[in-house]
This record gives sequence, structure tokens and C-alpha cells, in this order.
Amino acid sequence: MACMKLGSKSEAFHLDGQTWLCSSGLPSDVIIEVGDMSFHLHRFPLLSRSGVLENLIGDSSGEDEKNCVLKLHDIPGGAKTFLLVAKFCYGVKMEVTALNVVSLRCASEYLHMSEEYGEGNLIMQTEYFLNEVLCNWTDSIKALETCEDLLTHAEELHIVSRCINSLAMKACTEPSLFSWPMSRRSDALSPGGTMFWNGIRTTAKPQQVSEDWWYEDVSFLSLPLYKKLILAVESRGINPERLAGAVIHYANKHLPLLGRQASFKNGNCAAPVSSIYTSSNAGQMNLLEEIAELLPDQKGVTPTKFLLRLLRTSMVLQASQSCRENLEKRVGAQLDQAALEDLLIPNTGYSVETLYDIDCVQRILDHFMLVDQDVNDHSSCIVDEGQLAGGSHSLTPMTMVANLLDGYLAEVAPDVNLKSPKFQTLAAVVPDYARPLNDGIYRAIDIYFKSHPWLTDSEREQICQLMNCQKLSLEASTHAAQNERLPLRVIVQVLFFEQLRLRTSIAGWFFVSDNLDNSQNLSRNLALARNEIFPRAGTAQNRIVAVDDMRDRVCELEKECSTMKQEIEKIVKTKGSWNSFLQRFGLRLKPKPCDQNTSKTRNAKASTAPLVTGKEKNNSES
Repeated sequence: MACMKLGSKSEAFHLDGQTWLCSSGLPSDVIIEVGDMSFHLHRFPLLSRSGVLENLIGDSSGEDEKNCVLKLHDIPGGAKTFLLVAKFCYGVKMEVTALNVVSLRCASEYLHMSEEYGEGNLIMQTEYFLNEVLCNWTDSIKALETCEDLLTHAEELHIVSRCINSLAMKACTEPSLFSWPMSRRSDALSPGGTMFWNGIRTTAKPQQVSEDWWYEDVSFLSLPLYKKLILAVESRGINPERLAGAVIHYANKHLPLLGRQASFKNGNCAAPVSSIYTSSNAGQMNLLEEIAELLPDQKGVTPTKFLLRLLRTSMVLQASQSCRENLEKRVGAQLDQAALEDLLIPNTGYSVETLYDIDCVQRILDHFMLVDQDVNDHSSCIVDEGQLAGGSHSLTPMTMVANLLDGYLAEVAPDVNLKSPKFQTLAAVVPDYARPLNDGIYRAIDIYFKSHPWLTDSEREQICQLMNCQKLSLEASTHAAQNERLPLRVIVQVLFFEQLRLRTSIAGWFFVSDNLDNSQNLSRNLALARNEIFPRAGTAQNRIVAVDDMRDRVCELEKECSTMKQEIEKIVKTKGSWNSFLQRFGLRLKPKPCDQNTSKTRNAKASTAPLVTGKEKNNSES
């Protein structure tokens, strides 16, 4: 730490109780009271340095000059600083450091200790040393911290702004280019190595400096000073990610609730409470609102995880409505980057209906839908069955949010207080095209039905409209076909679309079989024409075996189709006759025998799914 020594005389002041005495050999002729302390001094050393003391002593001079008593209770820095001022006036040895230069500068201005009252007066001395302090990172922070107790005087003398600008300039500049320490925790280390007493510097390799080297140092500042520093750094065009990182570091240090929430599931202890801010809700709420305002507005700069933690804390501290709305909008703008565990915000309202704050998530989703720029581009997308079978989908922000929402619905579904309309409204926020597969929403619906067994059939059917049975995977379709909690109409739809998939698969096998047969005949004819039947006999024989294998596979699929038909008949018999079942769903039976011994491909292709609709028939005929 930088230091400036003033004065040449030996120590002449000693403390007697609450009184400072000057052992100069002369009786004291002036008493100055500062707070609880009193100073017994002499007029001449004070008159030659301070214009204020000169005026006060002159005004108090009367008949009894020995009883001159002055009161300076408003002097910046109090009795501790005035003792240093008195030593300066008497020429006693003293040290000016980064910890007292601000108070001495303010006190000298308060006492009018300018060059008019003596050459090399205290104003000039402290101003010169303050410029040296501002050249060093660590000393600048120490000087700025001392401004907290003298904020009014320091701002009037522009000391605060000078310290802020000095720190902001250093924070935005590569520290290896200058000589200031990267952190006051390692003041003894410099980027260029170690300096010995003889001035020779070692050739030690400079340490790598990370971009967050200044976060911890400035986190000790009070909120007003820290806010000024962040605004100054931002005005200098610092990287928004670095700015957000500094604010997040400050928030984690001074908002204990953030630490507790972050370690709630893993059982870790909360972060230690800062010594600057108490745990009072009012102070914490004000701090949180200020931090929310300091965070950069750019999308994706501030991690969504931190924004959700901040939003959760704002609800606990009952922050202002504008603060919570601002955080909800920021989360909604980058909801595709959120994690499910961070989205599970406990309900802290007075009228708690559900375990989690579903209304908050609803507002976040609504805002995401408003700001998403890709909605119109993807609204016309058609996800066909072939794409589903491929299983390769680009995870667009809308798709990622849909997956996140399905996971969230599965987490809140077991809540018995979750009403059906709220569940449907939340699930219907994202459009159908955002879910290439509906396994997630099916799982959430199944959990909801299991936790709400009192739902009527009409309510179940209405909820199942959120699910597209055609987009279920094979595993989900198999589970749904045997799920007793689903309405019968939904089970039939699942089976119907499974039949469509089966028919598509069979048609694909027949298409390959026809191509192989044609290829086989063409190869045989060419071989006979060119007298190459014997060299190609092995190849033709292999193709014949392949065709036979395909026909066997087709027969197996037809058996599975017949088994599926029998299962549907068993289900319908519990509700009524087969004809009434067909009339209820607008279906008709199209029987077709399965002849395993047939050898013609066309007859095998004529065997289609046993359960089809009139519309499906027209489509197949066309």
C-alpha cells in the first residue's frame, strides 16, 4: 500500500482519558471539541494553516482569551482525522495512506487549508497523494471504501467519481499491460515476477489472468458505490457477459437466499451471510431489485438458471410487482436454456392451492410465445410418419421448450390440487408441431390420471385431446394400448394408428419383394440369352431365398394383425356387440383371409388392416 510521510518533529501528542494534550512546553490557549474527544492546542500553529480555525478563533477572542473553546463536531472523519490534521499543523511526523487520504482531503477542504494559509498545505499534499493512489488498483479500492462514511463530502470533491473511473478503466483493460495487482488478495505478486530489494526483477513467467479477476475485489463495496462502478464499467463498453458475471458474483455474496436455494436439493449449507447487509427482508428486497436492474438486458447474457433463482428469491422476499414481471420476461425470452429443476418454483402465496407456482410458469411460457421469432417459420411444418420413424429432429427453441414443458407437467401432475382446466391450459401453450414425439405429454397425462382417479370420462377425453396418438413411439403406443386409465376412444385411436404403421410396413415389404422378383426374372432372361445361366445360378438362387424369407415375414405380420383384431373384439364385447361398436366409431369391418401358402405377391398385398374407416378406404383406393 502506498504511503506518504509528512512532518519531521517527534511525537508530541499523548492521550489522557478523552483529552489529547500537546507536550510543547507551553500552556494550551485553545480547546477544540470533536465528538467525545477534546484537544488542548495552541492558536498559532492552527492560525497559520486553517482559514476556518482562524475565523473561529478570531470570533471567540474576548476578555478571557485563555478559555477559547471551539466545537468542530461536523468535521469529516471525526476525532481520528482531526488528530492527523493537528499533527500536520504542528509538523509532527505522520503517514498518509490510502485508508486516510480521503478523510484528510475532506477535512482539509472543510478547514480551508489551502495554499493561501501556508505553502505546501494539507489540501495540496492530499491531492497529490490521491493521484498516486488512483494509479493503483488495490489502493483505489481501499480509498473508495473509505468514501462510504464520507459520501456527501467525497462526492462534492469528486473523489468518488475519480475512484470509480479509475477502477472502471482498469477493469475494462487487460491487467497484464499495467503494473497494478490483479487482486488485493495477492498484492505481493505482480505480473512480471518478484522485485528484490536491489531493484532486480526475476524472470518468473506471468500468471494467466482470467476475465473475472476483479469480481471479488469490488464485491466488498456497498450497494450505492457498487452500482456506480457497474454503470461506469458498462459505459466503457465492457463485454456484457463479464458485466453479468460481476453482478452475479455480487448477488451470490450478499443474497444468502440464493445460496440456500441453489443447495436445497443437494443438502449443502448456505453461503455465509455478508457483513454488509443484514438478513432483514427490507434490505434484502432492495438489494435484489437493484441487482435485477443492473443485469444486462441482452438475451442469453445472464444465465437462465440465475434468473430463475433470482425470481424465486424475489417471491420469497415479496419484491415489487415490476421487479418480478421484469424477471419473468427475461426468463421467458430465453426459456429454451432453462433446466427443469430450476423451473420448479414453490408456491409462496398466501392462498396456496398448488405445490408449485404454476401461474408463474404460465406467464413465462406466454412471454416466450410472444418473443419467439421462429413461430411463424415453424407453424407450417408438417411432421410426417417417415420423419418420426427416422428419429432425427433438430432441437429448435420451440421444441426444447415443449420438452421442458412436458417434463414440468409430469412433475406437477401428482399434485391433487391441480385442477383439470389449469393442467390443460398449461399443456396447450405450445403448438402441436413443437412436439415431434408425444411421449412426454402422454407420460404427463398418464401421471395426472393416476393421481386424479375421480375424473369423469368426458374430462379424460378432453385432456387426451392434448395428445396426438399418431406421434407416439412404439413403446408409448404399446403402453397406451394396455392402459386402463385411458378412455376407450383413445385406445382405439392408438390401435388404429398402429395398424396404419403396420400396413405401411407391409406395403414396404411388398414393394421390395416386387422389385426383387422383377430383377430375378430379368436376370434369368438375360442369362439364358447370353448362355450365362450357370455362372449366375448361385446369385439367382440367393434372390429366391431372399424372396421366400420376405414372404414368411409378411405372413408373420398378418398373424400379428389378426391377433390385434381379436384383442379389439374382446374389448368391444365388454361394452356391447361388435356392430354397435362399429357404429359408435364410424368404422366397418373389412375381413380378409390370411393365406400363408399363397405364392403370388399380389394376393399377399391385398391383405390389409382389418379395421379401417370409410375415409381410409377411399384414400387407399385412390
